[in-house]
Amino acid sequence: QVQLVESGGGFVQPGGSLRLSCAAPGSTVSSYSMTWVRQAPGKGLEWVSRISSGISITTYASSVKGRFTISRDNAKNTLYLQMNSLKPEDTAVYYCTKTGQSPSGQGTQVTVSS
Repeated sequence: QVQLVESGGGFVQPGGSLRLSCAAPGSTVSSYSMTWVRQAPGKGLEWVSRISSGISITTYASSVKGRFTISRDNAKNTLYLQMNSLKPEDTAVYYCTKTGQSPSGQGTQVTVSS
């Protein structure tokens, strides 16, 4: 399983922005379809966004479409999730995964609150 390390979470007020990063030491992010998922307190995993390998086709959950942007920097071997116009319901632990695999990292906490 690909080892992944998420970072960039934090506390932000509604309407704010954060950029999450996902590093893949010893692997190549560009080689895989990659996914962001999240888990809100007391709830199950929710799919957020996916970026395909190769030509990087992106897809989003309806709850985040138009506010979140998934991307990757192949030179830095890093996956990103730019999150704008954050809402309290975006509060969750965010994980990156190789598409089709369960999260294996620690995730990064995002808290949106006034």
